[in-house]
Parts: sequence; C-alpha cells; structure tokens
Amino acid sequence: MEFFGWMASPEAWVALLALTAVEVVLGIDNIIFLSILVAKLPAAQREKARRIGLGLAMGMRILLLLSLTWLLGFSEPLFALLGYEISGRDLILMAGGLFLIAKSTLEIHAGLEGEQGVSSARVVVSFAAVIVQVVLLDIVFSIDSVLTAVGMANDIPVMIIAIVVAVGIMLVAASAIHDFIERHPTIKMLALSFLVLVGVALIGEGLDMHIPRGYVYFAMAFSVAVEMINIRVRGRAAQPVQLRRAYVDDGGPDV
Repeated sequence: MEFFGWMASPEAWVALLALTAVEVVLGIDNIIFLSILVAKLPAAQREKARRIGLGLAMGMRILLLLSLTWLLGFSEPLFALLGYEISGRDLILMAGGLFLIAKSTLEIHAGLEGEQGVSSARVVVSFAAVIVQVVLLDIVFSIDSVLTAVGMANDIPVMIIAIVVAVGIMLVAASAIHDFIERHPTIKMLALSFLVLVGVALIGEGLDMHIPRGYVYFAMAFSVAVEMINIRVRGRAAQPVQLRRAYVDDGGPDV
C-alpha cells in the first residue's frame, strides 16, 4: 500500500525518529499550558480535560497536514504593516503569542495575589471554558508544529505517525508533569515565565523575526535544572509557599 511505501526507505525512518523527537519538544508548550489550565478544574475532571486537550491537538495537526495546500497558502501575505508583510499565519501566531503572555501573567497574579476560594459558582472555572482556551492555543501550536514537520519530512504518513507517537508520549507524561508542577510552586512560576517567553517568540515569528526556539528551551531547561538542585538540597527541611487557588474541592485540603 502507498501509505506504507516509506517503510522501505532508511531516510524515512531517520526522519520519523527526528521528527518525533522534535514534536515532543514542541509539545512541551502544550503540556505546560494544559497542566496549568486543568489545575483549575475539580480533580475528577482533570484527566478527562487532559485527554480531550491532547486529542484535539493531535486531530488539528493531522487535519492541517491533510490540508497542506491550504496551510501553505495561508502563509501568503495579506497586507503590509510598518514594513512587515502580514499573512493569515502571522496574525494567528501574533494573536496566540499575545494571548499566551496575557494568560500567563494573569495566572502568575492569581497564584501570588489572587483570591483563595472554595467550590462555588463564583470561582469555579467551567470545563467548557478550559477546553475553549486549550483549543485556541492548540490552533497556534499546531500551525507551528505542522510547518516544522513539513520542513523535516517529505512523506505525509511519516509526519502523521510522528505526530501520533509524540502525542501518545505527551499523554503518558502529562499527568506526572501536572502533579510535579502542582507540588513545586517555583517550578510552576518558572513554567509560566517560560510560556511568556514562548509568547514573545510567537509574536516574533509573526513579524518574521525568527527567534530560535532552542534558545528559549535552553534558558528554561537551565532554570529548571538550577531549581531541581535547590529542591534536592532543601529536601523536606523547608515547606514551599502555597500558591493561592481559586478552586478548592469541598472537604479537601486547602492547598
């Protein structure tokens, strides 16, 4: 079958492995954002929200790959602004970057200076609202991911398999990453700062100012490594500060 024709090519296997690794790295943005969003939901709904969010991310990526001609046409300039040619893709990246910066800033404020609440109509974030926010950022990250895939592989089946495998890995890791972020407030603040950097990189991409994502990931990885050393040295000797949460399950610990 034509779908499996790539399997006879060693180059295609190398491209599959490399592309899967890149998709997992690019998916870190998705996992962090998803973990922070689902933390606002009751515990019983979090796993469902994670699965839906990552499932939508995978579905969007595959649909964009199958609509490759339309996606590439989406990169054609629509108008010029201050000397920059702006395309539909650029508008989505800039809007997504601004949303990511604003959302991360609001989350930092909520964690440090926001209202500590209990489950009530006033403070509970609805499941639908979380999914809508996930979908909005999935669209932005999917365009970035698919354009990267197109630049690394020539076979649509290879790109689809890489995306499916990468999302599967993210699905397995998402719960552990969420729990780790929630246990360590400094990691959560670093993650939010990381999302601000990603938002700036997206705006830069939208203005044709390419910011190598590796610089952003290196900065974040180095910061996390330093904090991991702090956590290991500190151990259980000191209790971490408890961030404020707008939702606390009835009868559960107020953390």
